Amino acid sequence: MNQNRAAIRYAKATLDYAVEKKAADAVEKDMRDIAATISENGELQSVLESPIVKSELKKSALLEIFKDANEISKGLIQTLVDNKRIAMLQEVAYKYIILHEKMKGEEVAYVTTAVPLTADLEKKILAEVKKATGNKVTIENKVDEAIIGGFVLRVGDTQYDASIANKLNGLKREFTNSL
Repeated sequence: MNQNRAAIRYAKATLDYAVEKKAADAVEKDMRDIAATISENGELQSVLESPIVKSELKKSALLEIFKDANEISKGLIQTLVDNKRIAMLQEVAYKYIILHEKMKGEEVAYVTTAVPLTADLEKKILAEVKKATGNKVTIENKVDEAIIGGFVLRVGDTQYDASIANKLNGLKREFTNSL
């Protein structure tokens, strides 16, 4: 089973349990904190992925970092450690957020652009994404000059890459393959 499918299963099980215990919103807040913390801290990411660092050390570090988290979130960390899947914690957190937003009828469209979006362009994107998904949508704009121009739009598990960098990479692959 690949990492993505496993992450979705852990996230779905956690969401089902959180809904049963009426703690889904609190757990979503924890998942956002977990995803952001791991994303911003390369050293923590390395520790979680390292086969050399003992599982108990990873667990104690995570439980200390997220000591204010909901018991369900702590239980997820424990389960991932027990099943030797703690390296996928960030991915499980992302999947939980996506599943919970879908359950609430909301979605977040992540738009990566080379320059910040204008208000007019943001409204157009919101309208198109809402029409495509049928859900209430909010936009999070990330600026990344490395994409050169165009945009990358991600809604849930779907990604549309219309960046100049992606097109240049495609041309590069075509030229390389035709040599």
